[in-house]
Amino acid sequence: MIYFISDVHLGFYHRSKDKEREDLLLKVLEKISLDATELYFLGDIFDYWFEYKTVVPKYFYRTLALIRKLTDQGIKIEYLMGNHDFAHKSFFEEELNVRIHINDIERTLEGKHFYLSHGDELNPTDKSYKIAKRILRSSFNQWLYAKLHPDFAIELAAKSSVQSRKYSGLKYPPQDFMKEFAEAKINQGFDYVIMGHRHKVAEYIFDGGAYLNLGDWLKDPRIAKFDGNSVLLLKPEEFLEI
Repeated sequence: MIYFISDVHLGFYHRSKDKEREDLLLKVLEKISLDATELYFLGDIFDYWFEYKTVVPKYFYRTLALIRKLTDQGIKIEYLMGNHDFAHKSFFEEELNVRIHINDIERTLEGKHFYLSHGDELNPTDKSYKIAKRILRSSFNQWLYAKLHPDFAIELAAKSSVQSRKYSGLKYPPQDFMKEFAEAKINQGFDYVIMGHRHKVAEYIFDGGAYLNLGDWLKDPRIAKFDGNSVLLLKPEEFLEI
């Protein structure tokens, strides 16, 4: 089995409330470990991520440890950076054996062609976000940010992430650019396009393929499960009951 998860946003709430969502994620990952060959994280698993040479956010240690357990079992895990957890450096690849991607990826899985994306750059009307993204992700600015004390820097990242969500929530136009983008990719020969980011579950069947959006774990989470023939969208609770 091959699985896809996005937009868990660990770290968004106060730790006591956030822990409930992490508990659910851990149960899902434990069950995934029983039959998974591959797992794809499609961005914003963390509501913020910033790592130093010797420091990473401590509240995520249970999730990080379980991810390492999965890769130790031989499960291939790949991680697309989202618009919230973009400040990855070497920790995931060196310590967790998880491959990190800055951009969208294409994969052929069990003979089916997949286009995988977080989806945060598909709104052409939001030019200010694209400018901010280039600024925040520049190696020089991240180097400067790393000069801050970890306690202050991580707290600042968490607060900035909340403000970013308030802003981005106002920027979704009525036109569904993600759906249009997915349809174009399917017309190019992809069987499945899977994305996150918009925090809105979607499943569209086109002539030749399907587009699925995984929603978000703050309100309406989904897991995508590919059995070699088709992709099924499941709520975490449904998946745990199977």
